[in-house]
Amino acid sequence: MTSATEDLPGSAGSPPRLGDVMSRVARHLQEEHGDVEDTLQAITASAVSTVPHADECGVSYVIGRRKIESRAASSDLPRILDALQEQQGEGPCLDAVWNHQVVRVDDLASDDRWPDFTRRAAELGVGSMMCFQLFVAGDKLGALNLYSRTRGAFDEESQDIGLVFASHAAIALAGAEHEAHLRTGMLNRDVIGQAKGILMERHKVTAQQAFGVLARVSQELNRKLLDVARELSDTGSVPESHLPPN
Repeated sequence: MTSATEDLPGSAGSPPRLGDVMSRVARHLQEEHGDVEDTLQAITASAVSTVPHADECGVSYVIGRRKIESRAASSDLPRILDALQEQQGEGPCLDAVWNHQVVRVDDLASDDRWPDFTRRAAELGVGSMMCFQLFVAGDKLGALNLYSRTRGAFDEESQDIGLVFASHAAIALAGAEHEAHLRTGMLNRDVIGQAKGILMERHKVTAQQAFGVLARVSQELNRKLLDVARELSDTGSVPESHLPPN
């Protein structure tokens, strides 16, 4: 099996240096850095090309200890295995995000820790797995899951590189999500500002009074202030009864 790490500096036949591997991965994630979905896809692609003997990769979010959400995958197989673990309520991905930093399954056909899951996964052609914890945020956790069609494919080198890769991936993902939150916040402020501007121009009220109108409408209609502001910006109207006197 050809490893994507073979193009790294080093003497012929010698294992690649972990620092070289991660430098290349960090550069790749930075080059591919965009929104959260782009970053997730870059992580799965980089994992397959970086971790020795990995054939497939998926990034999964686990919510409330049971619900597994497949966020990115190199093929349909990781998504199928996520759904299988959610259905059965057990599996290495769930163990990785809640109990261990890494869970390695050398031979799915003979592993008895999750008998229903491992039997089904082996039937789908999976020989071995490694799952790494990516992050913990409240009741939402993330896992990086690697799969090989070969039994006993992952060795200590694979696990060491996988652990460092997961750390870099978690940092890249956190950065992308932070930027996404900032962009969302800026867009939300723009929408509210537009709605305030409409009220100020049309009804000759101050900025503070305009915001008070939005707040009262939000409270009385039991709707988010942002939704009220977006509707006002889109339609140009707000119930007259909510307007302050001129």
